[in-house]
Amino acid sequence: MRRVVVTGLGALTPLGNSVKDYWDGLMQGRSGAALITRFDASKFRTRFAAEVKGFDPENHMDRKEARKMDPYTQYAMVTAEEAFVDAGLHQFKIDGEKAGVIWGSGIGGLYTVFNEFKAYYLGDGVPKFNPFFVPKMISDIAAGYLSIRYGFHGPNYTTVSACASSNNAIIDAFNYIRWGVADLFITGGSEAAVNEPGVAGFNAMKALSERNDDPATASRPFDLDRDGFVLGEGGAALVIESLDHALARGARIYAEIGGVGLSADAYHITAPHPEGLGATIVMRNALRDARLLPSEIDYINVHGTSTPLGDLSEIKAIRNVFGEDAYRLNVSSTKSMSGHLLGAAGAAEAVASILAIVHGIVPPTINHFTDDPALDSRINLTFNTPQSRTIRAALSNTFGFGGHNTSVVFKAYQA
Repeated sequence: MRRVVVTGLGALTPLGNSVKDYWDGLMQGRSGAALITRFDASKFRTRFAAEVKGFDPENHMDRKEARKMDPYTQYAMVTAEEAFVDAGLHQFKIDGEKAGVIWGSGIGGLYTVFNEFKAYYLGDGVPKFNPFFVPKMISDIAAGYLSIRYGFHGPNYTTVSACASSNNAIIDAFNYIRWGVADLFITGGSEAAVNEPGVAGFNAMKALSERNDDPATASRPFDLDRDGFVLGEGGAALVIESLDHALARGARIYAEIGGVGLSADAYHITAPHPEGLGATIVMRNALRDARLLPSEIDYINVHGTSTPLGDLSEIKAIRNVFGEDAYRLNVSSTKSMSGHLLGAAGAAEAVASILAIVHGIVPPTINHFTDDPALDSRINLTFNTPQSRTIRAALSNTFGFGGHNTSVVFKAYQA
């Protein structure tokens, strides 16, 4: 099977509206969380989130086009374009039949659904829905728009597996390339759920932090006082292609995708398996697929959402898979800074993992104040400050409601 490499990156996150700004925010250990500005959240149990800041879609596309898109699709278009240009594809003639788009989104057009229903129920009862209501709402439309934008006629669809969605998208794109179905993909994910139903829905599940007095420190993965995740939004994109295709066009290569893993908890719709069974299986599957030993992984970008059960379960899984090697790893949760981008989390964390390899720096897990005695203190969770080290291979985990587990191995590229 063909080798697959990453040649382009794009990001639009609560830490910054480009890959550079996102990475700078991670290196500064900066939180993207603050009081919500999109709507009046004063009556909500959680009144803060990690919003994308200073984003105007009309700086990137025609106003008429922007109005046809839900914000999650706008985020997809902007991040994909950054990755496309970063990969140098704007200067290269692409065989559209051998290029595709696989995108991930756990929810899709939630803004659109809420606003259209609100207008209907607050109106005179006459159905006056926007003619673009359905195409703005559906989760697959971002992939469709991107294929039209770039003339890609290869595989085109959206993966929906809650918070694992964009990792699933990367995994599918990787497989199609190594199987020879396509030469190149734009892949990644986007999400725009910082709105009334998004916050209220996760509040009703008691999934969100309620640390309203100090939003910047609310996302506390692995801290004793963690009380839930911080809702985020945005997107990230990768250009991935076969190694031979990348070399033939003289592309700059960020990293290689070494292998992937998939599993299910088969346990509960929202809670993780208490012993980390699904997470254990998925990481073992990824290592097996990459033909790597646990001793050859140097960094794990964990799912690490800052929930009491989830963080503990993932640490147990790391112990299960890595044994004594768990103590020489760096482990970190970039969600401590970006918040949880839901279906876009895997793509954003893939970008972070790849740049960690490129720069030889592990992003920190910020907001650590008190050790949790239930966690193994010998594991290096990279608390509060970035750490320099050579990273031969990094593992990026994302897990979704429904028990969906995904892991992707990124490796330093060697000819």
